[in-house]
Amino acid sequence: MGKFIILFLFLTVSIHLYPQKMVGDFTLTNVGDDSPISLYGCEDCKAVAIIFAGTTCPYDQYYTGRIKELITSYQDRIRFLLINSYSEPEESVESMKAYQSRLGYSVPYLSDKDQIAMNILGARRSPEVFLLKKVNDKYAIVYSGALDDNPQLPGAVHKRFLKDAIDKLLVGQEVEVSATRSVGCSIRKK
Repeated sequence: MGKFIILFLFLTVSIHLYPQKMVGDFTLTNVGDDSPISLYGCEDCKAVAIIFAGTTCPYDQYYTGRIKELITSYQDRIRFLLINSYSEPEESVESMKAYQSRLGYSVPYLSDKDQIAMNILGARRSPEVFLLKKVNDKYAIVYSGALDDNPQLPGAVHKRFLKDAIDKLLVGQEVEVSATRSVGCSIRKK
C-alpha cells in the first residue's frame, strides 16, 4: 500500500514539475490566398488544431474524409490549420493549391517549406496532429499524435483521439490521453 501512495505522490508532483509544452508563435503563408497566417493571430481562439498533411502521402488520403468531418463539426468552436512541411518537389506550393481545391478544405493550408512550424511543434510525419489550448496569451500542447486508431479503415476506428481531446478541452476537462504514436509518411528534415 505504501508503494502505491509514493507512486501517486510522485505522479502528482511530476504533473506540476513538467507542465504542458508551450508553443512559440510562427507565421506561414496560406496557399489558398497567399495571406500570412500567424498561430497567435487569432486573439479570440481558445484552441487550435494543427494537422500536418501532405499531398502525396497515402495516409493523408485515408484521412481526408475524417479531417473534413472534424473541421465541419468543430470549426465554429476551434481554429483548424493544415500545414505541409515536406520539401520534396512533388509537394510544391502549386500541388498544395490543387490539393486544397480538389478536397475542398475550408481552412488555411499553410506552406512550411522552411520547416519552422514542424520544428517548433516537433512534427515528424503526416498526418500528425497537435491540439493547442490557449493559456493566457500563449498556446500549450494538450494532445499530439494520431487522429484515431485506424488509418486505413474508418469503419473500424475504436478510439478517436483528436475528437476526444477536443471534446474534453471544450468542456474544460483534462485531456486524458495527451499523446499517441502517429502513423503516416515521414517528413524528411532539410
